Amino acid sequence: MAYERILLGMGNPLLDISAVVDDEFLKRYDIKLNDAILAEEKHLPMYAELANNPNVEYIAGGATQNSIKVAQWMLQHPGATSYIGCIGKDKFGEEMKKNSKSAGVNVQYYEVDSTPTGTCAVCVVGGERSLIANLSAANCYKSDHLKKPENWALVEKAKYFYIAGFFLTVSPDSVQIVAEHAAANKKYFSMNLSAPFICEFFKDALEKVLPYMDIIFGNETEARTFSKVQGWETENVEEIALKIAQWPKASETRKRIAVITQGPDPVVVAEDGKVKKFPVILLPKEKLVDTNGAGDAFVGGFLSQLVQEKPIEDCVKAGIYASNVIIQRSGCTFPEKPDFK
Repeated sequence: MAYERILLGMGNPLLDISAVVDDEFLKRYDIKLNDAILAEEKHLPMYAELANNPNVEYIAGGATQNSIKVAQWMLQHPGATSYIGCIGKDKFGEEMKKNSKSAGVNVQYYEVDSTPTGTCAVCVVGGERSLIANLSAANCYKSDHLKKPENWALVEKAKYFYIAGFFLTVSPDSVQIVAEHAAANKKYFSMNLSAPFICEFFKDALEKVLPYMDIIFGNETEARTFSKVQGWETENVEEIALKIAQWPKASETRKRIAVITQGPDPVVVAEDGKVKKFPVILLPKEKLVDTNGAGDAFVGGFLSQLVQEKPIEDCVKAGIYASNVIIQRSGCTFPEKPDFK
């Protein structure tokens, strides 16, 4: 089968604990709407509070895992995708395995005894989401696991790689190993800016791996934060996308493409010194359930066409389609079959 294990994702597998809350809840835990952060001491009581919420939902998540699951769903070829990350040997971990396998993803988790499976609090207010990740076991990933023959075989087999920027906080050496393998073997390597804090506080790790990225994804807030950190003195998303696309590259195999989403505004694609904009499918407010996983779904849709060697226009359209499906549902979940044309 041509598509078998063609796409490999590596990241932080987290169980989303999702509930609709109010502004007062956000204020109490010092959370900004639409932000994505790592949990601090002050956030820890919040997980229990969410768990006691009558409308709480548990959904297997984590940015990269979401994207890989959406790509798998869009492709409809069993075993086309693989995923690597670290979970705990516990109930949440078992739930995660079951969920990913039923989605058709070939998961190779590194399992640890010492630490529970990571969780992510998803606080939904008016359809917009804020994410607070308590990495726990996800933070224990080691490149030794990646180098095991059965896992390295997935790297060898894959022709496309996707890693969210969040994984740079856990195992930058694993990211580097895969990036260098991709460049040496003329494979596609893609990443995501993922969150403003990655651009700010993991600047060095991000800059070290950026030359290897063939495609870089991000949203407008992350792009502007990246620009600010680089001292570019522009908030113009099109200019920023061009600058990121033109960042020096480790391999001359192909030019870098920067893809920046802007919520309801058009998707900006910078490639070869030019910018194209793609309008998204506008959704009436009453149909919006929550934006959790919208960016992840965009990437998943995009990658599902990229691995089929479709033109970038088709990749973007598939990304827009997938994110439109996901925002009409709770968390990063989807119907049985896509109807993308």
